Amino acid sequence: MSSAIELAVFDMAGTTVEDRDEVLAAFMHAVRDKKLNATEGEVISRMGASKVEVFRYFVERQYGAGNEARVEEVYESFRNALENGYRDNGVRAIAGAKETFAVLRSRGIKVVTTTGFYRKVTNIILEALGWDDRVLDASICADDVPLGRPAPYMIFRAMEATGVQDVRRVIKLGDTPFDMMAGSRAGVRGVIGVLSGSHTADSLGATRHTHIIKSVAELPELLDREFAE
Repeated sequence: MSSAIELAVFDMAGTTVEDRDEVLAAFMHAVRDKKLNATEGEVISRMGASKVEVFRYFVERQYGAGNEARVEEVYESFRNALENGYRDNGVRAIAGAKETFAVLRSRGIKVVTTTGFYRKVTNIILEALGWDDRVLDASICADDVPLGRPAPYMIFRAMEATGVQDVRRVIKLGDTPFDMMAGSRAGVRGVIGVLSGSHTADSLGATRHTHIIKSVAELPELLDREFAE
């Protein structure tokens, strides 16, 4: 059975990589460390975005524009906590993620991960999992584009990296509303929410999408059912 899809773009934390609250813990550490006025709920609502842009939002809300030094201080606190968290606690893939990647690539579908993380921590995760070019066709992080999610640029960068030219042959998967927004703004054929991360079916369902599945392990069956040619 041939597929209408040439490229699958996957989020990382919560979608293909287990999120054991390392990201939220690092966010809240930085919030407390630098005395930002941000609640856990507000942080969760912005999960999926570029991490530095999340902190810029909270800093500017509290102190006004033009506080880049303060943004960098908070972001540095977050980076240190996140890197230590992943090194101390290890990294685990979502069940079935690597197997799904293999199925897709066996069908000629390119597989790319995207993330709001910066390159250093992205590489820590990929190296811990052993996800190299035998597993993925490319990995894109927030450092690689002018703006992270909900802007569509990481999806376009994934297309550029894999030579895919038609958004109608691309699907985007993620566990946050920002993932859904990025997929919709890119105009891709499939905008698929997964319930393995930080958001519920209600919060994902309130954002424009095409499908919601329990996890990426269900993707091959969904492709056969909904995206076959």
